Amino acid sequence: MTTHSDNTPTPDTETGKGTRKRLLGRAAIVAALIGGAYGIYAYVGYLDHGQYVQSTDDAYVKADGITVSSKLAGYVRTVTVADNQPVRAGDLLVEVDPTDYRIRVTQAAAQENLARAGEALNRAGITEAEAGVAQASAALTTAQRDLAFYTAEVARYRPLVAAGSEPRQTLDQLASNRDKAAASVSSQQASLAAAHGKLDAARAQLGQSGAQIEAARAQADAARTDLATTRLVAPVAGTVASSSVRIGQFVQPGQRLLTIVPVQAIYVEANFKETQIGLMRPGQPATIEVDALPGVAFHGKVESVTPGTGATFSLIPPQNATGNFTKIVQRVPVRIRIDAGPEARRVLVPGLSLRVDVDTVDAKGAIHQIRNEESKAKP
Repeated sequence: MTTHSDNTPTPDTETGKGTRKRLLGRAAIVAALIGGAYGIYAYVGYLDHGQYVQSTDDAYVKADGITVSSKLAGYVRTVTVADNQPVRAGDLLVEVDPTDYRIRVTQAAAQENLARAGEALNRAGITEAEAGVAQASAALTTAQRDLAFYTAEVARYRPLVAAGSEPRQTLDQLASNRDKAAASVSSQQASLAAAHGKLDAARAQLGQSGAQIEAARAQADAARTDLATTRLVAPVAGTVASSSVRIGQFVQPGQRLLTIVPVQAIYVEANFKETQIGLMRPGQPATIEVDALPGVAFHGKVESVTPGTGATFSLIPPQNATGNFTKIVQRVPVRIRIDAGPEARRVLVPGLSLRVDVDTVDAKGAIHQIRNEESKAKP
């Protein structure tokens, strides 16, 4: 009987090892085929769609905060809000002491009443002047009639006196009356001219009174506007931020008191490289990931592309024509509307960092269109 040592492999063991090697080989081949197929699929997907998805992590939540300033100078009497407090449009924020401005309203109203009294007085003066014109006109008419009568009488008595039918004394009396009537006509004409002058002056004074009333009314309106402006209200709904106003503080016109952040009107500003915006158009869909909410993806749409790079609108734009130019990839701000519910907007405060992906596949034909336009434009 022949025996085998423990280290000598038996035929069954060798058969099992060979089977495992064949299975592993087949599995490796299958895995390679699957990997290759997936690679081809991924590459085709990249060519068809993936290459048109532009991504950046240089993106932030933004909101157009509104600075609330005082239009008037005065002491702050009331402050009704504090930092981080939500407010609605029209809510009272700050009130400047209105005492001085109420006095100005009263003074302006008194000036307006005084101007109106002056206007009434001038209207009465016009009525009186018109009566004077009518009286002078009537007196002139009477004098003219007397002159005409005595002139006719002189003409009638002159041949009678020459013929001896009437005494010379009668003719002399009629001539004297005629001369007196002529003088009266001249006097009444002067009186009528003076009455017309008074009437014109009264009408001019009435026009001046009207101008004074308009000026007084404008001053009254300005005083009432200033009084209303002592109450500073929220221009939009939002959240109070960076408040620096205190009760009893003396504020100057234009001084910043606080800021209202319209948290319901937030948007995304994503700074893409200049090599990424060639196919970016308004209306394209965007996917937004917020660092503060990991695992949550928001949707949005491109609203606009800034007509210039960020460096163009900086306080000191770069001057590249200096002889030491170094090319740097520029960034172009893109504004994106974000679709988020009320609960998410409590977290999405301005300044948060984001990652943004914009799908530009719908504009992939623009490159060919641009090439065709330029080829046609060649002389």
